[in-house]
Amino acid sequence: MTEKKSYAPGEFCWTELATGDYKAAKQFYGSLFGWTGNEMPMGDQPPYVMLQANGKTIGALYENKQAKPGWVPYVAVAKADDAAKKAKSLGGKPAEDPFDVMDAGRMANIQDPQGAKFAIWEAKNNKGADVINEPNTMCWYELYSPDIKRSRKFYSGLFNSWKLKESPEYTEIHVADEMGIGGMMQISKEMQGMPPQWMPYFGVTDADAVAKKAKSLKGQVFVEPRDIPNVGRFAILADPQGASFAIIKLAR
Repeated sequence: MTEKKSYAPGEFCWTELATGDYKAAKQFYGSLFGWTGNEMPMGDQPPYVMLQANGKTIGALYENKQAKPGWVPYVAVAKADDAAKKAKSLGGKPAEDPFDVMDAGRMANIQDPQGAKFAIWEAKNNKGADVINEPNTMCWYELYSPDIKRSRKFYSGLFNSWKLKESPEYTEIHVADEMGIGGMMQISKEMQGMPPQWMPYFGVTDADAVAKKAKSLKGQVFVEPRDIPNVGRFAILADPQGASFAIIKLAR
């Protein structure tokens, strides 16, 4: 199991789902991935649900009936205030000033210039996910952008550790020119109507079986399981509330 004791600046360190029905989402993902949900009371509000795989925390979900359901990546930074200020100078739109999450860390929610949402995380007592890059955990994040050149400029300017390996079809994100953590791609004509967004990839041991199970749980399959040569077999799904995500059986 790829356990993480800390995250370097620029690494995806957390993934979080905003959903219109936390109980239904908890049940769907629990059935699909075997996740358990540890509910943390939030006063009069619905609980914040810490998601776990084999007893290790891998992300979270919470209920927000006003927001469009969706997954949001958190990127580790050294100083949340500095990163939020820099994001704004590059054309990003912080949703609020950075704030403390009790003694866990300091964060801010941001929209990039195209409208894709992400968060920055300055860890204190909570580094982020306990485990990544294993079945039923986060293993990749992918940006769908209507203007890939502008997205490359924004993110490489914001996260100094990001090294982008560009090709006409795809842009890979590496940290310190070594570890691949995600990618970016242009929203094509065939994908028109897709909003700018970051999509999580969760590792699985059988992409076909998980896609079939998602259908049985009233989820959607936007892209049926297919192979990416030398990478793996993937599919793009959505939960019953409409939050999209991808699954992949890595060829390794």
